[in-house]
Amino acid sequence: MKFRRKPRENIEINLAPLIDVVFILLLFFVVTTTFTRETQLKVDLPEAASGTPPEEAEVKRLEVLIDAEGNYSLNGQALLKSDLASLMAALSKESGGDNSVPMVISADAKTPHQAVITAMDAAGKLGFAHLRITTIEAQPAP
Repeated sequence: MKFRRKPRENIEINLAPLIDVVFILLLFFVVTTTFTRETQLKVDLPEAASGTPPEEAEVKRLEVLIDAEGNYSLNGQALLKSDLASLMAALSKESGGDNSVPMVISADAKTPHQAVITAMDAAGKLGFAHLRITTIEAQPAP
């Protein structure tokens, strides 16, 4: 006796919802990912026993960051060369010729003294009058 088999239904997996979920996950990971900036210099500020906090009303200011090796960064952008001419060119470009803009020098505690003097010299040659040096408050001796 020969039995007739039932015809099998063709089973298909619908991939459209799977693709939608993958794109939503991709969008979620792109939005929630944080990127680190590798151009920032790590600076360990020197200590000072007295000082005044900067005014928060300053709208535009120039911040020169000097790391422990004497490399310069201006407003978060690292300079290619660490010499007086390139620092002066960057300061003049960033300030737009306005030497009344306040300038802040943040140097690492182990920075060579010459690097700080070079930054101050560049500011002086360009006519910047408002100059600050960033420090942290000294801890009292136990």
